[in-house]
Amino acid sequence: MLRARIAVLVSGGGTNLQALINAQESGALRDGEIALVISNVDGAYALERARMAEIETLTLIRRELGGRAGFEAKLQEELEAHGIDLIILAGFMSILSGEFTAKWPNRIINVHPALIPSFCGKGFYGLHVHEAALNYGVKVTGATVHFVNEVPDGGRIIAQKAVEVRDGDTPEILQKRVMEQAEWVILPEAAQKVSKEIVEGKL
Repeated sequence: MLRARIAVLVSGGGTNLQALINAQESGALRDGEIALVISNVDGAYALERARMAEIETLTLIRRELGGRAGFEAKLQEELEAHGIDLIILAGFMSILSGEFTAKWPNRIINVHPALIPSFCGKGFYGLHVHEAALNYGVKVTGATVHFVNEVPDGGRIIAQKAVEVRDGDTPEILQKRVMEQAEWVILPEAAQKVSKEIVEGKL
């Protein structure tokens, strides 16, 4: 069966990667196959998750590659060498340049822990997103999976899921709920949807 070959880019613990691995193992991710996991952080636990699932891993450190241009050149080289069709950013804490994203139109997707266009763009990552949501007093937040372009969090939306904000929430508590109820649900669903469109030649 023809499947889209997926590279997952990570920087941290890899909980969203684990959701993708679980979806692949359960058959929910039918039209895509995680072929490669790349980290920009040495020793990121996400790499261990990939190894346990017998997925090939790579670590590319920007400063060792001469900065962003060198990093992206090496990244492009590895993606091409592995025949990658789709890039998934799963807790990848680095902004890709417009020059790089232009090479992968409708082929890079990202999960963001808010309902875009709220609490997104430059500076909105990790706990900062949930702190902003709580400070603003919203009653509903959630997560968004979107295509990646030259604008941070600016690409077309693929999927969204709302999550209730509760009295007494801290950024950490809210972050956990958004991950469990939204990110880990819609990221595998979006990966399957986009993989299917790639395989069928619709994207």
